[in-house]
Amino acid sequence: MPPHCDMIGNHVIVTPVDIARDARQLFDANQQAGDGSRFTYLPTSAFDDLKSYEAWLTQMTASSDPMLHTIIDKATNTAVGVAAFMRIDAQNGVIEVGNINFSPALSQTIGATEAMYLMMKRAFDELGYRRYEWKCDDQNTPSRAAATRYGFTCEGTFRNHLVYKGRNRDTAWFSITDDEWPAVKTAFETWLSPENFDEKGNQRKRLQDLRG
Repeated sequence: MPPHCDMIGNHVIVTPVDIARDARQLFDANQQAGDGSRFTYLPTSAFDDLKSYEAWLTQMTASSDPMLHTIIDKATNTAVGVAAFMRIDAQNGVIEVGNINFSPALSQTIGATEAMYLMMKRAFDELGYRRYEWKCDDQNTPSRAAATRYGFTCEGTFRNHLVYKGRNRDTAWFSITDDEWPAVKTAFETWLSPENFDEKGNQRKRLQDLRG
């Protein structure tokens, strides 16, 4: 099982959720997207108040699977997103990343990519998992694009997989396997290196192009 300890990068820290420390900052970060659109494809809707968000965090942290993590921006020391290890099958070496919710302060930043890299690195390098999964609503175009950018391979769609928020969900399945990980890891580390960014912080090479 994944340990309850920090994953530390140059831009972010990915750490098990601490409700007393994180709830207010995460709630405020989510409020920056006032239309609730970032919850469209999540099991919950946008939270109207801090109390209801704290209740959800309490529910999510009551067990070890899913194992919800806070993503902290090191520059501001502020919680700006969450992601979880889930559906953990240690016996078969399979683990999924899910419940991903990046606030506007984290989306499309170097830290967002680094957070995903740190979680993959823990799964493959520290824990020796064989398969790392990403699943999303088949209609969730941004999530599908992110999975492809991060190096996941689309394996197909499970039709009529779930019912949530009163509608059907067809689920797109993606994975990275341990034999693919070395190339994916190298691409991440090359992309994340300071040399890949100009003086304005713009990338010189795209992550997906670094995998060849």
